[in-house]
Amino acid sequence: MIDAHHHLWDPSRREYPWMAGAALDPIRRPYTVDDLRAVTKAAGVHATVLVQTVSSAEETAEFLATAAAEPVIAGVVGWVDLAAPDVVDRLAALREQGPLAGIRHQVETEPDDDWLLRPEIVAGLSAVASAELAFDLLVRPAQLPAATELALRLPELRLVLDHAAKPPIAAREWEPWASGVAALAARENVVCKLSGLVTEAHWTGWEVGHLRRYVEHVLDVFGPERLVFGSDWPVCELAASYEVVLDAAIALTGGLSDAERLGVFEYNARRVYGLDASGETSSRG
Repeated sequence: MIDAHHHLWDPSRREYPWMAGAALDPIRRPYTVDDLRAVTKAAGVHATVLVQTVSSAEETAEFLATAAAEPVIAGVVGWVDLAAPDVVDRLAALREQGPLAGIRHQVETEPDDDWLLRPEIVAGLSAVASAELAFDLLVRPAQLPAATELALRLPELRLVLDHAAKPPIAAREWEPWASGVAALAARENVVCKLSGLVTEAHWTGWEVGHLRRYVEHVLDVFGPERLVFGSDWPVCELAASYEVVLDAAIALTGGLSDAERLGVFEYNARRVYGLDASGETSSRG
């Protein structure tokens, strides 16, 4: 089993702007590799993908070093300045440092809903595609049209939609999220993560049934062959433990065949992030 989306952080060493506010107090503490080993071992997860948390080349370098030394971390989705004129060289340098599996920018924080379509960003993402890396899409529903246009312009780029574009589960709303996700799913170079949903529901009192309609929609439009599991740990701890999140995902995919579930919980992540049979990035040999 591969967990295709989790984080590590230490607020005593680095600022995390998205962590501001008292509501995030429960997770405003260091989460270390030791913590990761404990939760993954208990859950039966044998490999993970560590995902960036801030726009920091330094953090990405640290994550790559951590992954190179830690067997459970199979790959890293890091950050690079996509607008940098030397982005090709920067990507090459990162690949030399450790098991780089993809790149992510926290597009959801960009006030321009068309940020992904800026010429310099499209050029940077073309370089990501040329480096045979995936790009994680962290977007709000209003940014889905730009993401869809990007997928059309760069069919060679493997795109991974984080957290199913954050459906408004707590508000029990449907549109424009549902139509936006369906349009994006029509592009065959896009995969969707079954991740981050418990924190889009009410953090206290949520039930698996509250997530079902939204999960069934992404299963319908992407198909199980383009869905991957991610815990979004430790963010998920705002609403649920690691094992509860995994149990919810297993319950919500209960209607799939054994082969389809193997895809969601292992093989699809291996394919999209270029992981070999052991779960590690193929660049490790």
